[in-house]
Amino acid sequence: METETKQRPISLAFVDDHPAVLHGMTSIFSDETDFEVIGVGATADEATALAMQYRPDVIFIDLSMPGDVVQAIREITTKAAPTKVVVLTAYSSVQSAIKVLDAGAMGFVLKGNSFDDLFEAVQSVLRGELYVTRKYFGEVMALLRDKSRGPVSEIRLNVREQQIIKHLLEAKTNKEIALALSVGEQTIKNYMSSLMIKLNARNRVEVVIAARKLKDFN
Repeated sequence: METETKQRPISLAFVDDHPAVLHGMTSIFSDETDFEVIGVGATADEATALAMQYRPDVIFIDLSMPGDVVQAIREITTKAAPTKVVVLTAYSSVQSAIKVLDAGAMGFVLKGNSFDDLFEAVQSVLRGELYVTRKYFGEVMALLRDKSRGPVSEIRLNVREQQIIKHLLEAKTNKEIALALSVGEQTIKNYMSSLMIKLNARNRVEVVIAARKLKDFN
């Protein structure tokens, strides 16, 4: 008799020096059967220790807490693979987002966002995609684009590809792009795969960065 294989929960860790925030975050995900909270902490050093010991799928780290948070992110992303880092912050700036992304974080999320946003961040980073909260997405993309300037490629994008890129600039999900363009979500996923190959990009962010350097997108 064939038995159904149950997928293991996504393992998470949370590090924040505000007890109320820490409790709230862990409670949100602990109530979901698809997730398992395997550790909590309150300092940058504890974040590194948690990641090294438990290797959670995703670790949420507060940007403003005791210790060198940026250094902790570097250590986690280089020594605790495949753990993905999502930075969680209440008050920040585009420059802060760039700094932690450069250090290896895969996500940058504002505290107080809905569970759907946090869930989307987890799913995005586990797919190997960068996730930036929508408030900062456009500016972060612009700064990343400027940092990545190079020779203009002769690659050409077709009309549909250009439409998809423009929606990506607005931080829209595949589902939202599909609705806007009146096509199926799988069609958008297929286009994304094609764009990644065409532009030699590893994720949605790199697709946008590469596309902005093309002649037919400026």
